[in-house]
Amino acid sequence: MEYFSSQLPNGIRLVHQYVDSPVAHCGVIINTGSRDEDFNEQGLAHFIEHTIFKGTLKRKSFHILSRLEDVGGELNAYTTKEETAIHASFLAEYYERTMELFSDILINSTFPDQELKKEKDVIIDEINSYNDSPSELIFDEFEELIFEGHPIGRNILGTPENVKAFTREDIQRFMLKKYNTDQIVICSVGKLSGKRFLHLCERYFNHFPGNSRTFTRAVFAGNSAKTKSVEKETFQTHCLIGGLAYDVLHPDRIGLVLLNSVLGGQSGNSRLNLALRERNGIAYNLESSYTAYSDTGTITIYFGTDKVNLDKAISLIKKEILLLQEKLLGDIQISKARKQLVGQLAMSQENHEDLMLTLGKSFLIYNKMDGLDVIFNKINAITPSRIRSIANEILDFDKLSMLIYK
Repeated sequence: MEYFSSQLPNGIRLVHQYVDSPVAHCGVIINTGSRDEDFNEQGLAHFIEHTIFKGTLKRKSFHILSRLEDVGGELNAYTTKEETAIHASFLAEYYERTMELFSDILINSTFPDQELKKEKDVIIDEINSYNDSPSELIFDEFEELIFEGHPIGRNILGTPENVKAFTREDIQRFMLKKYNTDQIVICSVGKLSGKRFLHLCERYFNHFPGNSRTFTRAVFAGNSAKTKSVEKETFQTHCLIGGLAYDVLHPDRIGLVLLNSVLGGQSGNSRLNLALRERNGIAYNLESSYTAYSDTGTITIYFGTDKVNLDKAISLIKKEILLLQEKLLGDIQISKARKQLVGQLAMSQENHEDLMLTLGKSFLIYNKMDGLDVIFNKINAITPSRIRSIANEILDFDKLSMLIYK
């Protein structure tokens, strides 16, 4: 993969890939998320993501929202456990307009009291809406279960009590301490030369005061497996089975990605989908997923089913896990699994917005991004015996926790 990369004197890293397209995508990704909050700050990183658009020294909220929308663009943001991102899609001729807006938002936001008050109501409504969706809520509660007592286990939205109490001073103190310039990446995919991209970054981001990170994240030491059942007034029973997994730097991370794809990933021919949905017809919503964090990770298997089918579904899942632990994938099976994952990754990079965010996150963690050929070679080097070893290590039943909404 050919891309342009550089670094500003204040530590902000830059990465850009040229594509010949009328639509461009640009983002600012910050290596700060909900796990970096103190206990009484739960929900603050997400609150900042909402309120950073509500006014600057020279723009009101309406003018921030209209700046790109007036020319057909879109402005977005998200918060995760370890990242905060502001990003936009726009016609490539509006690169400078976009980057000037990003700069204004990040350095000049004023967080007006009236806007903070309105946004608190919006976020509390978001929290209540989320609590009404058991298929989403169960993932947060599961992480609270397996990461009990650790900041990474706390949900991103926070609590209504915390959100109501946040002040402008809380926001400014958090950003000053946690929005470190050596932990920021400006990423871009679009019809722009690397030289011009660098010039725009220098013009709009060079004046950010250098602020290197001095704090370290609390490392998760591990907890014992747990099983928890919660009474919910829902038509379906919701179940999540999972446990700890590899961090982003682990050498077997890609092997676990491949294992997850075989077990219950995106495709309809995954083993769990075939076993529970196609052959037995007992689950419509079914997925397995692997999430890697900086120092740990999770692997989860989620399904929703009628209450009478809960035990059967769990039994079928355990059967499929045992097969992966005891029996090597055959030559045809491993070949199909590799090709499937390679195809999914290649298609994901056809989406230039996804590519832009992937570039930024990869530079945030690894300070590079491997080309598809390098990734494909790594996938094709994964052997059936490696898959079996990973299955025995990560999907060990003694290490798996379970959360049930019934």
